[in-house]
Amino acid sequence: MNKIPDGYTRYDTADTLKTEEDIADYLEACNEFNDPALMIKAISAVARARNMTALARDAGLTRPGLYKALSPDGNPSFENVQAVAKALGLKLTLSVA
Repeated sequence: MNKIPDGYTRYDTADTLKTEEDIADYLEACNEFNDPALMIKAISAVARARNMTALARDAGLTRPGLYKALSPDGNPSFENVQAVAKALGLKLTLSVA
């Protein structure tokens, strides 16, 4: 990782997701790009904004497994994405494009 210059902090989207409305708006905006990798990043940010340990437990995953699945190198199964969404109180839906 690159060293952060003195006086600066690393930006993390998770720090801005304070309310359920923030989370819903963020996920809806990311979904507009129709990019699976972006959606995994968005779900990861939401997961970090919440409690990762509790989320992993509620999704039936280990904490390291959840981090790995939601990492840039991860490739979560659809089953894991559904489990994480459910644990976050979200419902995946499909609609006609």
